[in-house]
Amino acid sequence: MIGTIEPLNPIAIELGPLTIYWYGLLIGLGAFIGYLVVNQEAKKRGLPKDMFADLLLFALPAAIVGARLYYVIFRWEQFADDPVRVFAIWEGGLAIHGGLIGAFLTTYIFAKKRGLSFWKILDIAAPGILIGQIVGRWGNFMNQEVYGGEVSRQFLENMMLPEFIINQMYINGAYYHPTFLYESIWNIIGLVIILYLRRVNLRQGEIILAYAIWYSIGRFFIEGIRTDYLLIFGVLKTAQVVSVITIIGAIILIIYRRKSGLADKRYLDEEAPQKSPANKTKKKKKKKK
Repeated sequence: MIGTIEPLNPIAIELGPLTIYWYGLLIGLGAFIGYLVVNQEAKKRGLPKDMFADLLLFALPAAIVGARLYYVIFRWEQFADDPVRVFAIWEGGLAIHGGLIGAFLTTYIFAKKRGLSFWKILDIAAPGILIGQIVGRWGNFMNQEVYGGEVSRQFLENMMLPEFIINQMYINGAYYHPTFLYESIWNIIGLVIILYLRRVNLRQGEIILAYAIWYSIGRFFIEGIRTDYLLIFGVLKTAQVVSVITIIGAIILIIYRRKSGLADKRYLDEEAPQKSPANKTKKKKKKKK
C-alpha cells in the first residue's frame, strides 16, 4: 500500500568507514562515459593525445566547486547555522549552471596555456557534457530531489513509467512530477541533435552554442514545473533567468562571430596541431645554441 512505500537507498556501497552514494557515483559515471566519447572524437579532430584527460583533471573539480558555490550562494539560509554542511555534497545541491561556468572558465585558461582553440575544444566536448547531464540527473532521482509539483499516482502510471520510478516519486505522502526524467530525456534528444550537427559541419563554436540554446530552452520550461528552485531577489527563478540570458547571448555570439570573421573555420576542417607556448620557448632556446 501507499503507506509502505520505501524510497531507494541513496547509499550505493558501504565498506567500513567508506560510504559511496549513488549521487556521486552517477555523476562520476556520467563524466567518465562522456570523457570516453569525447576523447575518441578528439583523436579524429587532431587534438593532442590525452589532452582531454589532462583537461578533465582540472575541469571536473572546477565544475564541482562551481556547482556547489552557485547552489550555496542562492541557498545560504540552509547553511548559515551549520556552514560545515557546505562540504556535504553527497546530500545533493549541485547546480548545473555553476558547474558549467566553472568548467568553461577552466577550459578557457587551459586552451590559452596549451595554444589550442577554445571553441574547438568546447565543440568536441558538447556531447560529453550532455552525457554527463543525462546520467547525472539520475543521481538527483536517487536523492529524491529535482522534482516538480504534486500529481496523482494515476498520472504517473499513464506515463507508462516503471514502478521503481513511480515509487521514488512518492515523497512526504504525495507523488510529484519526475522533472529529473524530463530533463534527462530532453538531453538525450539534444545529444542526437548535436551528433547530427557534427555532420552538418557548422562553424567552430556553433555546436557548443547550439547545445547552450537547446539545453536552456528545455531548462526554462522544466524549471517552471519544479518546486525545488533557486531564486533571484526572492522572486525570479534563477535557472529561468540564466536560460533566457544564455539563449539570447548564444544567438548574438553566433551572428557576431560570423559577421566579424571569427567563425571562418568549420568543425570538420583539418587543422595542424598548434604548439604550446612552452614548446615554442624551448625551440627558441635550441636555436640560440
